[in-house]
Formats: sequence, C-alpha cells, structure tokens
Amino acid sequence: MNQSETNSGFKYQWQLFLLALVFFSRLPVPHNTPYSEERMNRAGRYFSTVGILLGLLCASVYVLLSLFLPADVALILMMAFSLMLTGAFHEDGLTDMADGIGGGMTLERRLTIMKDSRIGTYGASALIMALLGKWAFLSELIELTSTADLFMILVSSYAFSRAIAASLIYNMPYVSDPDTSKSKPLANKQTRTETLFLITIGLIPSLWFGIEFSALLLVIGYVVRTLLKRWLTLRIGGFTGDCLGAAQQLVELSTYLLFIATFYNGLMG
Repeated sequence: MNQSETNSGFKYQWQLFLLALVFFSRLPVPHNTPYSEERMNRAGRYFSTVGILLGLLCASVYVLLSLFLPADVALILMMAFSLMLTGAFHEDGLTDMADGIGGGMTLERRLTIMKDSRIGTYGASALIMALLGKWAFLSELIELTSTADLFMILVSSYAFSRAIAASLIYNMPYVSDPDTSKSKPLANKQTRTETLFLITIGLIPSLWFGIEFSALLLVIGYVVRTLLKRWLTLRIGGFTGDCLGAAQQLVELSTYLLFIATFYNGLMG
C-alpha cells in the first residue's frame, strides 16, 4: 500500500468518525464532510469512540465545576450539559420506546406511537426515573470514589453504553419505516469486524479499573443486551432508532449500578 492510499484510508475513517459525531451530538463538524447512507451505516463502528469523546467532555465539565461548587450542584449542571451536548438524543429514544411499547396493543400501534412527538405517561415516567437514577447513582459514586475514578467512570459508561446499544444492529432486524425514520441509515447490518471494533473501543476506558472489572462489565453488558434483545423481539420483532437510544440509557444506568456495587462492597478502591 503506498502513502497516498494510506492517507486516503485514514481520511475516509476520519470522515466516518465525523458522521458518527454529528449523528450523536450537537458538536459541529466541517460542512463539506461527505455523506451517504452507506457511509452513515459504516460510521456505526465509531459510536463508542464518540462515547469516549462525550464522556471526556462531560467528566471535564464536572471536575471543573466541582472546584468551586458543591458536588451535587456540579453534577446536575454536568447532566444539563450532557443533555445539551447530545440534544437529549438517547433520552428521547427512551421516552418514545416506553410510550410505544407501553401504550400500544399491536405492532402497528406501537410503531405509530413511537413516531409521535408527544410524551405520554409511560414515556414521562421512564424519562423521570432515568434522570433521577443517573443523579442518584452518580451522587453515590461521588461519595464512594475519588475524582479521578469518577472521571473514568463517566468516560467508561458513556463509551460502553453506546457500544452495547449500537451492537444491536448486528443481529436484529430493523422494523421501523425506513422512508420516514431518522435512523434509516442504521437499518443495514453491521459486519462482525465492525461490531468487535465497536465493543473493544467501548471497553478500553474501563481498563482503568483493571482487566477483571472490564471482563465483568462485558458480562453484564452481554446479559442486559440479551434480555433487551429478547424483549424487543417479542414486543416489536426487532429494533428501531428509538430502541437504540433506550438501550444506551439502560446500559449506562446498569454500568453505574455495577460500579456502585463494586466500590460499595470494597472490591475496588
């Protein structure tokens, strides 16, 4: 491979990363970044990489604010920053999925409700519990861990939750209407190599806590993914873009719970 081919390959990968970044955040990317549905589908390999970047930004905001504000105040402001950074993209998916699956009695009705921008009782309840859960879990972790560990907990959770959520594309059918869905480019399958890359990158930050913890995290992620995949298959026969957002939120909360259990029981720290 000559140098020009190497540069071309790197440029292509960089452009895929930028597409993943603009899809999952409100961070600006160059306007001339090439886009196509095929490129957007291939960009899925970088979803956990985007998670690392978002986690680094949010963790940095918390550390900075905690220098001159009480920890709980810094935490709630960091959560607000995270919502603005992503445009509440994943929280919106959780809300829509909860409304659709909770309120629909048929497959068609569930998918229709998911596309409705209005929030119902199921969605509001899920959103409130998710945000309260994050605040409560992270507040507990502030008490149990050092600032450095909390920093890496945020980065690890942001990256790993996006890796597991995006991995559902690998072996689940896409059931939403691709002509009207904002997640249409994700409807195509991932390759095995892309999925392995996605999961590997998602696990790297957790190595801060040791390879044993990373292995345990992988097991927990596999269990949550398996249960969620089975439940979604029974309820709607596959996944939608909203389901991926909901999966990210559920895995993020599960990751915080695992960290709490580990530190609380003296297995780390």
